[in-house]
Amino acid sequence: MRRIITFTSLAIGLLAFVLPVTSAQAQATRTWISGVGDDVNPCSRTAPCKTFPGAISKTAAGGEIDTLDPGGFGNVTVVKAITLASEGTGEAGVLVAGTNGITVNAGAGDTVIVRGLQIDGGPIGSNSLSGVRFITGKALEIQNCTIRNFTGGSPNGYAVMFTPSASQLEELDISDSTFTTNGQPGGTATIGGAVLIQATGTPNVRASIVRTQMVNNTNGVRVDATLGTGGSVRVTLHDVMINSNANHGITIVTGTSGTKAEAVFDQSQSVNNLGDGVIANGANAVVYLNNSIVTNNGFNGLVVAGGGTMYTFKNNVVMGNNNDVSGTVTPTNGL
Repeated sequence: MRRIITFTSLAIGLLAFVLPVTSAQAQATRTWISGVGDDVNPCSRTAPCKTFPGAISKTAAGGEIDTLDPGGFGNVTVVKAITLASEGTGEAGVLVAGTNGITVNAGAGDTVIVRGLQIDGGPIGSNSLSGVRFITGKALEIQNCTIRNFTGGSPNGYAVMFTPSASQLEELDISDSTFTTNGQPGGTATIGGAVLIQATGTPNVRASIVRTQMVNNTNGVRVDATLGTGGSVRVTLHDVMINSNANHGITIVTGTSGTKAEAVFDQSQSVNNLGDGVIANGANAVVYLNNSIVTNNGFNGLVVAGGGTMYTFKNNVVMGNNNDVSGTVTPTNGL
């Protein structure tokens, strides 16, 4: 009897030692993918996986998946904090047809970072949904990415579709990126574009877009608070070029339910769009223009409608549009 007890105790001790090691090996903090990898691999640098979906299950929450070389690495749904990154290895792409490129459906405290990727919706007729679709999470950061050719019908067709509903603080940060040829194609296009921020419920959204180009989309930026029941959405655009889009450059629109939407348009340009340059529409819509250029737009340069408010700090260039101002713009020097 004594031998049996001793053997059992030893076996339990060995299991207690082995199990944590096995679990730790299953999910690494940093994993790797390669165009010549294989998803059956452990996703180490010397034995990389082939796709983001193959690597994400082997990467710990808060970890990072890096590309080793150029390739197409597959669309992916992200359900935890993670970084998807390409650090100058050539074109690391996510090429899709008829779906989203990257979907973020993460936890309330999770930050997802997308860096250095080329996200492509495929050739005309693919009707791909959106490049990066944010549903839930704490924050989405998009850095140094190119997103193009997402032409799905309403409500899709955006390079970035940020649709939060929680009352907690949720953040969108876009920097050093290019969004082009997104949205419904054709001369009468009204659907889709570069960036949609559409909040529901009682949102608490903060967004920043810096050093980014939005060219030849259906629309540039649309901030839509008409579906909210309170809360606020605040957006800052700095050093942003919104050029030659088929409809409007920037649209800030609110409904009657009390959700506020504010945008700062600073040292930026909304030019050569076929529709309006900058729109503030709705009693809770506010736009601040500082040191920016709004010119050569096919309809109006600045539009204030539905009780909206637009402040200009007297250092902007608004000229050469089909009609420069529709509505009342309030000049101010600030404090």
